Amino acid sequence: MTDLDLLHFEQLKKDVQAQYLKEYTPSYDDISKWKGIDIIYFQEDLRKKAKGNISEKSFYTYFKNSPVTKLPRIDMLTLLSIYAGYTSWYEFKKQHLFAGEMLQDDQDLEEDDRRELEKTVSSALNLPKTENLTAKTEISALKKTDLQNNNTENQTLEQKTSIENINSYKIEKTAKKSYQRTAWITATLIFVVLLGLLGFKDEIFDKTYTYCFTDADRNQKIQSTIEIKVLKENESPLFFRIKPGECFYYQTKDKNIKMQISSTMYENLEINRNLENAPEEETIELKPDDYKMAVYYFSTKDVQGVNAVEQFNLIRQKRKQLENLISNDAVITQVYDSDIYGLESLDKQDYITLVTTPTTSLKNLNVIEMRKDKKGKIISIKFKISTNENNQ
Repeated sequence: MTDLDLLHFEQLKKDVQAQYLKEYTPSYDDISKWKGIDIIYFQEDLRKKAKGNISEKSFYTYFKNSPVTKLPRIDMLTLLSIYAGYTSWYEFKKQHLFAGEMLQDDQDLEEDDRRELEKTVSSALNLPKTENLTAKTEISALKKTDLQNNNTENQTLEQKTSIENINSYKIEKTAKKSYQRTAWITATLIFVVLLGLLGFKDEIFDKTYTYCFTDADRNQKIQSTIEIKVLKENESPLFFRIKPGECFYYQTKDKNIKMQISSTMYENLEINRNLENAPEEETIELKPDDYKMAVYYFSTKDVQGVNAVEQFNLIRQKRKQLENLISNDAVITQVYDSDIYGLESLDKQDYITLVTTPTTSLKNLNVIEMRKDKKGKIISIKFKISTNENNQ
């Protein structure tokens, strides 16, 4: 990477900004000031025109800082170059050469690399020829030594065999006398061990408990992912992710279990059980959360296939529902995967616009935390849109 590459990247960002401004009107013309829904619309346009995506973390890292000190990966540079109207990053640089700049093909070897390759090949061709000769001499000497030792070893072996035959006869007599005694002791020990295991099996072996989950209103299996945090005394929590429709199997020899259960569409629930008297199989009911249900609906409902009038009426209806659910003074926070921009606050109207706009990014919207007041109004929302360069 050279300083000229960083300057070329700054040029590319301006071309990307100009390309987007041809069709859209973001909150600010300057791409470094975009946030929230502006970034989501840009990601959507990038997927449509360049068949790829960049995460919010990458956007904040490379577009919020100018000039940058680190160049993105080549795949991201190529993706942005295609979006700006070029065939590749190399083609973009070729069309924006600085005065006196000589653009070298990326596949050419650097001068130092070429010299090192020539040196390696040369040393490989000039290996000393005496190595094979030395090896042959050592092998020949070993063969001669083996032949000289063969006769002596055979004589010693015959003497040892005679002595061993006498000793083995004596040992065989002694072994027969002690065999029955050893077998009796072994059988007794095995019986004692088995008796102990049967008497203390609950304290020694883990026991498996099964927990299944149903919708409290519909009496059906939960059809969304469930996250379970098992809290253990004086230990770090254990985290489990249960697939839709499946049960949770937990092995333990503990006498108590404490679980915190959460799901994308149901209210959070904490379970405490005394396992000494608890059944090994249990069905737990989760109460649907109206707000989370609405967010899930916007995240997964594809309204692209309906006509414009139906789409407009659907969005207006859902906006009205969210207006009633969320307090006007609600504190709404979006969490980002970025070391520079970790959190961003939204007001009620901006948030409703965000979650009622049918975009691909909303398929990855997750509600981290939500709180209600005594009247049932939502007063706090913390959410995150999990994205990466492979989400399309």
